[in-house]
Amino acid sequence: MRKIGVHTSIAGGLHLSLKRARDLGCNTMQIFTHSPRGWDVKKITDEESLKFYSLRVDLNISPIYVHASYLINLASGDKKLRKKSINLLITEIERADNIGADYVVLHPRSSSGDDKVVSRDRIITALKEVSQSGSWNVGLIIENTAGKRGEISSRILYLSEIINNVGKGFIQGICIDTCHAFASGYDIRSNKGIEQLVEEIKYYVGLDKFKLIHLNDSKSDIGSGIDRHENIGMGKIGSKGLKKFIKNSHFKDVPVILETPKKNEIDDLKNLMKVREMLHENVS
Repeated sequence: MRKIGVHTSIAGGLHLSLKRARDLGCNTMQIFTHSPRGWDVKKITDEESLKFYSLRVDLNISPIYVHASYLINLASGDKKLRKKSINLLITEIERADNIGADYVVLHPRSSSGDDKVVSRDRIITALKEVSQSGSWNVGLIIENTAGKRGEISSRILYLSEIINNVGKGFIQGICIDTCHAFASGYDIRSNKGIEQLVEEIKYYVGLDKFKLIHLNDSKSDIGSGIDRHENIGMGKIGSKGLKKFIKNSHFKDVPVILETPKKNEIDDLKNLMKVREMLHENVS
């Protein structure tokens, strides 16, 4: 069975995110382990960790992805911000490891107008520092970005440069966000565009390192560089394009997480239903 889930709320306790995922019929999920809006993070107690892990086993939800805080910016030229980012990423990894999650998903973030090579070197140096700070079971994966001004991870080549230069297998793979890929110029509405992406992943990273799909439609046009997620089938990629993408034979075993807009509780269910229908339909 294909692994399909959503980014799930931890309101009321980490373990409740698992119940919310199961109520939606999900067999995988993604969470923040704390508010992504703050630098100060409360420690996860042993009781919370055990409760989460036990319920996860009972509900058979796997893999579990923890999304790192959006405050983290390893590319920043501000030394204080970069150091805070390194420390928060270490905390994110430790927390994810503590609850038995499988992967932490990281946005490398923006160079803020600085030279992209210099900024990429900052990310590599920062991730090397993180990798030398401990040993964990949880894996780190990095996500492609939409390509707006200053972003340095919008192409597969750029992701591979970070992965290969950090070394020692610390970064275990990549996450491809369909909205980001489309906004950065990959025309994933067409078989040709998807095959271009497949070939780049094969050549630069390896399909075995493709660990997660963030399945989102896009409010903005191809190549816009604008990261604005839309509900499944309601954006510029459309149902046909998203269906072609998730049903591509090279991606058939890659878990899917939706990060679609959510105004009320039923929105996640509507988007999940659309994706499940896609998987049972023929590609036109």
